[in-house]
Amino acid sequence: MTRDQLVLAAALAGAILALVLARWWRRWCGSLRARRRARRAAAGEDAAARLLERAGFRVIARQVRQRWVPLVDGEPVELEVIADYVVESADERLVAEVKTGEEAPELGNAATRRQLLEYHVAFAADGVLLVCPERGAIHRVEFPLLTRSRANPAARDRCT
Repeated sequence: MTRDQLVLAAALAGAILALVLARWWRRWCGSLRARRRARRAAAGEDAAARLLERAGFRVIARQVRQRWVPLVDGEPVELEVIADYVVESADERLVAEVKTGEEAPELGNAATRRQLLEYHVAFAADGVLLVCPERGAIHRVEFPLLTRSRANPAARDRCT
């Protein structure tokens, strides 16, 4: 093997090693971020339970699974949704969703808003609570239905 071939082989081996290490590093860092998020979420859920109880809610169940069957073109589609808590207060049963972080606890976050609306419907709850343990806040979120005459006409006509 010539010197040039050895240099090329060493460069190729170095490049392959760099790619393998980069891939491992991305996985490891991603895993570390996922573990941090999971720890933060678990701590948030524990804090949320205490926050809910101090606010007068009785925790009925945690990580509640609900089978839900919406219809698509008249055909049932079986889904399962999992809420953080089902709580009671006075004569109401509510679903409580715990959100930590900067963006998730905001109703302006589309994913959070849709999740709360889904829980309200799927659990046939009297209401939904958005619990932000890091802020020490519990927000009751309501989704009033608009009548056809009050809905935005431009939005109403888009899907026809």
